[in-house]
Amino acid sequence: MELQRPRGTRDFLPDEMAKRRYVENKLREAATRWGYGEIKTPTFEHIELFTLKSGEGILGEIYNFKDKGDREIALRPELTAPVVRMYVEELQRSPKPLKFFYFDNCFRYERPQKGRFREFFQFGVEIIGSARPESDAEVIALAVEMLERAGVRGDLHVGHLGIVRALMKEIQPEHQSKIMRLVDKKDDKGLEEFLDELQIPDELRGKLFRLIGLRGENAVHEARELVGDIEAMSQFEALLDLLDVYGLEYQVDLGIARGLDYYTGMVFEIYCEGLGAQNQVCGGGAYRLAQLFGGEDTPSTGYAIGFDRIMEVCKVEYQPQIRVAVICFDDTRKEAIKITKELRDAGFITYLDLMGRKFRDQLTHINTIDNARYEQVIKLYGGMENTELEQTYAIIVGTDELKAGKYTFKEMGSGQQTLMMDLEIISRLKEETKKLNDTMEGKRILSA
Repeated sequence: MELQRPRGTRDFLPDEMAKRRYVENKLREAATRWGYGEIKTPTFEHIELFTLKSGEGILGEIYNFKDKGDREIALRPELTAPVVRMYVEELQRSPKPLKFFYFDNCFRYERPQKGRFREFFQFGVEIIGSARPESDAEVIALAVEMLERAGVRGDLHVGHLGIVRALMKEIQPEHQSKIMRLVDKKDDKGLEEFLDELQIPDELRGKLFRLIGLRGENAVHEARELVGDIEAMSQFEALLDLLDVYGLEYQVDLGIARGLDYYTGMVFEIYCEGLGAQNQVCGGGAYRLAQLFGGEDTPSTGYAIGFDRIMEVCKVEYQPQIRVAVICFDDTRKEAIKITKELRDAGFITYLDLMGRKFRDQLTHINTIDNARYEQVIKLYGGMENTELEQTYAIIVGTDELKAGKYTFKEMGSGQQTLMMDLEIISRLKEETKKLNDTMEGKRILSA
């Protein structure tokens, strides 16, 4: 019987993992530079953590089971709730604000489609303990920088739920929640029918539809005309002023709802072309969850980047490398292992035959795996970017060379060979690495 991976999951081969790690590390570098510390929470949690936050309706969307202690457990469908649970359990008395980032896999039982899987990955950021516009502006600016460092440019939309909720203050909270979910889904017909069901007056209905349709330069002015001089408007204007200071391009969009009750103020989303209908790559906002999980009422702000989605559209330049293959004979294998260790200790990617191939077959195999890697590069990066700079060298460990205390240093591309001692080989490889790095840096400067 041939076994296959479960639907909605993927295998990642080495070259694809190299690309994913490169992008992941770009995100990590940005978060670390901004003063955020990395955290990690369990892959599974008690199911109440997610039903308290999202309601019983989420049960149809998650992987849940009973463990051997008859406890209801769920694989995490997202990471904000586990982070807040961790805060309530361990960090409530810590100095504020707390600044965290995380990268991990999540699980949801849904229909797989482009950029959407049952096992998927999120990179997220949270600030816990600050309700000021400075926090809102910082997370938005950091999100934009992260995506830019990953080679992704998107359209930033910013809204404020406090403004929309102020207009609905006479509507019962549970009805507000459903209205916000319909707004989030852009379901105007469903919203009309629900407002009919609630018998909402025409004047309020008209204001609501006008408010959630506001976008662009005049949106703030028109929103103030609809809701008046309320605190949420002042907060939103202060946020927009700070986004201008950060030099961000954005669109005011008061139709962003995020669809979850725990969002309380600023909300934002970033969209990218090339992903079809599911074109949102990042979203978040200001929220209050700690009290729901038994902690003190604590303002927080955060977002999550859909890592799989940005991998669909990110523009990453292939990073060429220098690779070394140690070629040996049966009677020189031990010496080959020794030079291989020296090369790896010096930081070079080094291959050593493990199949007992004959001398010429080892050289042929190196060419074969190089060609296979180039094909994978074309598939992952859309071309042969910088592969012409990549170089493979062979270190031939033969009996005659060993008697002379040297090895044959062979450039696989040109076929040129030179006898060298081990320290000379390492010095030459370091020179070639520096040349490669200088060339790449020059190309980056020219393209900037």
